[in-house]
Amino acid sequence: MALVLVAPASGAIAKKNWKLGDRVLRQGDTGRDVRVLQSFLSRAGVRTTVDGEFGSGTRKAVKAFEAFQQRRVDGVVTRLDVLVLRDVVQNGGAVAKASSTGGALPKNVAPPKPLAPEAPAPLVVGPGMKATVGADGLAVAPAAAPPAVHAVIAAGNRIARMPYLYGGGHGKWEDRGYDCSGSVSYALHGAELLEASMPSGGFMNWGDAGPGQWITTYAHGGHMFMTVAGLRFDTSGRSGAGTRWQADMRSTSGYSVRHPAGL
Repeated sequence: MALVLVAPASGAIAKKNWKLGDRVLRQGDTGRDVRVLQSFLSRAGVRTTVDGEFGSGTRKAVKAFEAFQQRRVDGVVTRLDVLVLRDVVQNGGAVAKASSTGGALPKNVAPPKPLAPEAPAPLVVGPGMKATVGADGLAVAPAAAPPAVHAVIAAGNRIARMPYLYGGGHGKWEDRGYDCSGSVSYALHGAELLEASMPSGGFMNWGDAGPGQWITTYAHGGHMFMTVAGLRFDTSGRSGAGTRWQADMRSTSGYSVRHPAGL
């Protein structure tokens, strides 16, 4: 009798190699893409077991993430959900730890109601020309800075400790969270340097070319941040320090470097 070898279905092979975003994910799915999803959820602040099995626990974590990011809460991961999740992980750090859900899912999940930014402490002014970061995560403005810089720092302090929200700050100034360009837009608007919020790509040609004396913006299509009086104002830094104000600098390779006229 001849031995007949039956090759496994091509779909079974492809299933093991799916990348996150190649398909819609829901409870019952398994594979490498599920494992990456679980890892990303954990990095975004929603504690998730990383086992490659989309069970009830993973669905609960997905719904908590969807609720906080003001997306449709159904526990189903679409390609757009993946885009949002990647953006949060890459540009916002852990955000759910600062949310009202804290990564836990309420019984009746619904997107949290918009919250006004917390009232900031009065702007503290220090000596010299370089700002510093206080123990509370707020920037201390240098005395020698012009009024516009003081205003940018005051506005930045208002949202410095607020969570990262995909699309936050676009369409309305007072939001319950802010993404990278929404954060910079808000701070610049506080000094009347910007009339309307802009996406990251819009800042690539904004203002004057090159670094400024007091304020410099760095932007490419996927992310942006700025420096103000020597401090970095960047959403990607708040996951570790709990604030958008950072004393250290990051690589600026690939970024368009601009500054407000006169600053």
